[in-house]
Amino acid sequence: MKSPAQREDWINYAEELHLQGIFLPVTNLMDLRDEVQRVRLRITQIGDFGLRLLWKLLHLLVSIWYLCAGVVHALESHLISTGLLKHYEALNVDKLQCLAVVVESEDAHEIYEIVQLLQWLEAIGVKHLCLYDKEGILKESKEYIIERLTNAILFEEADEKDMPEDQKLMTLELASASDGKEAITKAANLLILRYMKLATAAAEVEDRVFTEAHMTEALKAIGCKGPDPDLLLVYGPARCHLGFPAWRIRYTEIVHMGPLKSMRYGSLIKAIYKFTMVQQNYGK
Repeated sequence: MKSPAQREDWINYAEELHLQGIFLPVTNLMDLRDEVQRVRLRITQIGDFGLRLLWKLLHLLVSIWYLCAGVVHALESHLISTGLLKHYEALNVDKLQCLAVVVESEDAHEIYEIVQLLQWLEAIGVKHLCLYDKEGILKESKEYIIERLTNAILFEEADEKDMPEDQKLMTLELASASDGKEAITKAANLLILRYMKLATAAAEVEDRVFTEAHMTEALKAIGCKGPDPDLLLVYGPARCHLGFPAWRIRYTEIVHMGPLKSMRYGSLIKAIYKFTMVQQNYGK
């Protein structure tokens, strides 16, 4: 049996003879062409099989790596929860002035897990907590949630009572995507009114230019400006802030915590501990 290269040479030779007017039997030439095509098809199939095998091998290696990383993470979280990793006990929560927790709307219905998470944060000593879900589901349960926290007060109530900064209470702010749109609309209306007054009073051109500081002042004036979070924890499959007001997270560190149903106390401690150990440098 001839090799594919020999068959290819034979076909080329037959074609040269054909150009010279010398004809070989048609059946032999067609058989050679069919055989070459079958060999080429077989080589292509072997190449495709090799690529698929390589892809499956890479996928298996990545899956094993993620599985091992998950096991290590779960084990570390368990050791932190049991207090066996002593260096996590030196947690300086004073550096964390405001913490934001973003929950996916589907997970926002899991009120028991939400309350458990807030109780952990309350026990850790978080001063101000902003709890956010895009649809505003948690807002509807704020009374139920606050009743199950022993050392917390709603943000609007603390603002009305003018609570002192050294008060040992966690202020709880509940936010949704509609707050951002409503806040921008009200702040824009306030700035427009101010612009019209300045234009009527024939003020200087510089006074009629609005900056980021003016927007911040307007948001505070309408009562929609909570403190900017230092750290934002995202619970859910998506690695994004899910519509959390962008102007409040300019210098915020964002950490993805995975699904709410798999939350762990040790993972929470680890995320806050890592934040407190990092030196933050803000640009001008």
